[in-house]
Amino acid sequence: MTTAVITVASRSRREHLARQRRVLAEVADDIVRVEAWLDQTPPEGIPDAETRTIHVPPGPHGLRVGEGRNRAAAAAIDAGADLLIFLDVDCLPGPGLLPAYRAAAAAHPEALLAGAVTYLASVQRPERAADLPFLVRPHRARPALAPGTTRAATPSEFDLFWSLSFAVTPGTWARIGGFHPGYEGYGAEDTDLAWTARAGGVELRWVGGADAFHQWHPVSSPPWQHLDDILRNGATFHRRWGSWPMGGWLDAFAAAGAIEQRGDGWVRTGA
Repeated sequence: MTTAVITVASRSRREHLARQRRVLAEVADDIVRVEAWLDQTPPEGIPDAETRTIHVPPGPHGLRVGEGRNRAAAAAIDAGADLLIFLDVDCLPGPGLLPAYRAAAAAHPEALLAGAVTYLASVQRPERAADLPFLVRPHRARPALAPGTTRAATPSEFDLFWSLSFAVTPGTWARIGGFHPGYEGYGAEDTDLAWTARAGGVELRWVGGADAFHQWHPVSSPPWQHLDDILRNGATFHRRWGSWPMGGWLDAFAAAGAIEQRGDGWVRTGA
């Protein structure tokens, strides 16, 4: 099974990308590697001759993460990939990630596959793949299965889908249609992809043993720097699906007095 590992990146995550490249080189045998760069200007050079690098500059409202993944997937398919593994630039692949996704894809080629993600603490800076199994502590809000097992998601669990780490065959990717291009900046494209899959009858399947490890970086809760993105992308999602995503963030912003609900939408207070 020819496997592609796809990552969207930017200069703000160069250190995380460098660590991901090193760990991926340890755990991956023969893969198609595609990196989509989202900055205004393309990167200086490419990491090695085996990496396919594409450039997807920002749109008017920010980085085009979904479109970057779409174009990287197209490049991987053109290169002959039978399996697409999407790995966020902040994530390190555990030693079992590729084998688990390959086995799940062989058994369930028509499913959208999702492994567990461990959020590393600020003091955890693993440099080798061998260090990662000792750090497994999957995020509690999402299913975490035993290695070698999979489970179909319930309809409500599609809301739990993350694009931090997932895999899909090219046929199923075509059936879903990729990420909707209407999202720029932070938020909502993950849930939109999952809802599109669910609406099209594509199964979401949790995959045990496909562990990824999210490298620490500073965050704010709620993410104030992304407020306008959340309002804009949330409105796009609402137009498509009739409901608002990221309800926890919206409630937090509203409780702080930053936004208010008008009709069936959310706007900045006083706007």
